[in-house]
Amino acid sequence: MQLLVSPSSISEAKCAIAADIIDVKRPAEGSLGANFPWVIKEIKSFSKKPVSAAIGDFPYKPGGASLAAYGAACAGADFIKIGLAFDGADKARDVISAVVKAVKDEFPNKKVVIAAYSDHERMRTISPFVMAPIAAELGADLAMVDTGIKDKKSTFEFMNEEELTSFTKRNSELGLETALAGSLTFNDLDRLKRINPAIIGVRGMVCGGDRNATIQEDLVRTALERIR
Repeated sequence: MQLLVSPSSISEAKCAIAADIIDVKRPAEGSLGANFPWVIKEIKSFSKKPVSAAIGDFPYKPGGASLAAYGAACAGADFIKIGLAFDGADKARDVISAVVKAVKDEFPNKKVVIAAYSDHERMRTISPFVMAPIAAELGADLAMVDTGIKDKKSTFEFMNEEELTSFTKRNSELGLETALAGSLTFNDLDRLKRINPAIIGVRGMVCGGDRNATIQEDLVRTALERIR
């Protein structure tokens, strides 16, 4: 299980450098808010770890999503991550296909992460269980669960351990890796280790409990020690 930490700036990224994956996003623009390409490029220039970049919580805009994905890949991101902020399997197919093609045609070794939301019912967006088989069929690499509305409610408030274990196991059978995120805390680490996704994504956990605060380097190291 790898630790992905999501800094919102270049200075924060330097505090998160011990993490397994540095995830570039802009929390002010949403759960998977996109940061600027020059920020991705700068973090990539000094990070010895893989760099992930969120491109947004996207409505049904396949063209816009594909262009954003291509931009993030060109800026240096090793993982390109999109959130599907809409419902409908056919629409999901259009967006995922466009994003995968935009990245993989030119950068076949980069990884595409497709995220759906644990709180999809209140958001009225696609279920992670519907999204994942489509992502696998169309050549994505990881299926992710995150919370879409950031009101300090955890993914575990919307999907229990059994459901997340089933999601992770099913993804493995489909040839996908799994990433789990969404207001995770240190108290969640034992059950996350039982679920055993490939990646857990955190921000608030390493900001002292408030995702709007600043990442603390010592908490990043503590999280790493706890998951090893």
